[in-house]
Amino acid sequence: MENYIPWLLESPPWVQYRTRLDLLHEPEGSPQVASARTAMLAHPQVQALLAEAASWPGPVVKRHNDASLLLHKLAFLADLGLQVTDPPLEPIVESILNQRSPEGMFQVVTVISPNFGGSGQDQWLWMLCDTPAIIYSLAKMGLQAEARIQQAARTLTGFLRGNGWPCAVAPEAGRFRGPGRKDDPCPYATLVSLKALAQFPEWADSQVCRTGAESLLQLWQRRKETKPYLFGMGSDFVKLKAPLIWYDILHTMDVLTQFEWLHADGRLREMVEIIRGKADAEGRFTPESVWMAWKEWDFGQKRAPSPWLTLLAQRVIQRMRM
Repeated sequence: MENYIPWLLESPPWVQYRTRLDLLHEPEGSPQVASARTAMLAHPQVQALLAEAASWPGPVVKRHNDASLLLHKLAFLADLGLQVTDPPLEPIVESILNQRSPEGMFQVVTVISPNFGGSGQDQWLWMLCDTPAIIYSLAKMGLQAEARIQQAARTLTGFLRGNGWPCAVAPEAGRFRGPGRKDDPCPYATLVSLKALAQFPEWADSQVCRTGAESLLQLWQRRKETKPYLFGMGSDFVKLKAPLIWYDILHTMDVLTQFEWLHADGRLREMVEIIRGKADAEGRFTPESVWMAWKEWDFGQKRAPSPWLTLLAQRVIQRMRM
């Protein structure tokens, strides 16, 4: 730890802030943590993200792995540790909370081609490949007990099947369904649903989460045999990438290692060993794939170790006490 911690503490303020909280376990109220948080909130890159978030819902969702979507940028702000009380998040969050379906699911503006059973028109919809990320963000920002978020979490649990979360969409989406067999779980929907529910104490140790986690671990166990909804776990899956947006090993491990009751599972430990094996001699990690929408950030390049990626990877390893 001595090799990379000083480096992280000399990195951008969001890395300093999360390092002190997540790796050094310093209290939120300590002077060093408070100073790093103040610097993070004032940083031009964070301020630019907040300015973008003010235009919620932002660009129409045409593909869910578009890293420039505001729902992904909102999740990154939550990952940094922003709270709803941080300006200007409160009015943005209230706008999100007020745009819900009759089922209580948070909606984004989406267009689905008639070729895939949609109307071809922009419309407010929810899908299990977007709404869980919104639930995660709002809960992570301190709103776990808010009634509308509680309802959304309960609705989310109701879609779980014995093998994980399916490709589920709002009734208004018509015949739309992802490219897979309807009885298969959707790996990404399962991942982000687990990510959301992990933020709620009442769900984190539930059978719901245990079923979802087992689904992901079985997909890893059977990765050479199955690729539901075209989500494989091959060479691209194991490339380290930030921020945590899509279906890859670091995102999966960041979610699954939050469940302490999984830590003895050999399949989980196998994946964490793969991550650990990618560190350099000083315990730092270099991105192996990047999102071009984030090229201005330290993790938006593949030439040098990334402080933020290193924080994420080392946090996963530390959770497992390996």
